[in-house]
Amino acid sequence: MVRRVVHVFHREYAGRPVRVVWTLEELGQPYGLTVMNREEGQSEEHLERHPLGRVPVLEDDQGYVFESAAICLHLAELHPEVGLIPPSGTHERALVYQWACFAPAELEPPLIESAVFAESDPERAAGARRRFGLAAGAVAAAIDGSEYLVGGQFGVADVLVGTALAFTARAGFADELPATLGDYVARLAQRPAYQRAVERTSHPPARAG
Repeated sequence: MVRRVVHVFHREYAGRPVRVVWTLEELGQPYGLTVMNREEGQSEEHLERHPLGRVPVLEDDQGYVFESAAICLHLAELHPEVGLIPPSGTHERALVYQWACFAPAELEPPLIESAVFAESDPERAAGARRRFGLAAGAVAAAIDGSEYLVGGQFGVADVLVGTALAFTARAGFADELPATLGDYVARLAQRPAYQRAVERTSHPPARAG
């Protein structure tokens, strides 16, 4: 059966869709991309794709999938020959799931909280930065002596964790990352697939409608 080319729905200025496009670029798979403005992102049409009107959303042959970690894992599993995810049932696969949950649960919330309350509640923002520091320390320990998170090989776990760490630039404290993590983020940013993903999501070829 011939699969229909998947389609990614993005919204201007949203941070998470780049990780889905990055994964697709690493896989070398064709895909469509629609970038919506804020109004389009809250339209009835998009609410049928995502009940909360968020992005990214992936459309495939069978419908829609949302949550960036779920989408990236799904895409990696569709193309195991590329090697973005270890074999099912292995300890390494479990570690990928671990980091896929860790990034949105432990890294992103304090980053967002710190940015939101930086001016209105500096004490709360500082507390959030401390929590982020603890979570980032766990990532630094995991890559100590290795270039990547799982099995010494680049994979979807690095896409998810690396993009979460890159949010520190938006939050205004990328320079505070430990050297190990600063080098890790910089190394990921040099990947051609990542650069293509950033280019496509920053300068989209298509719009909704």
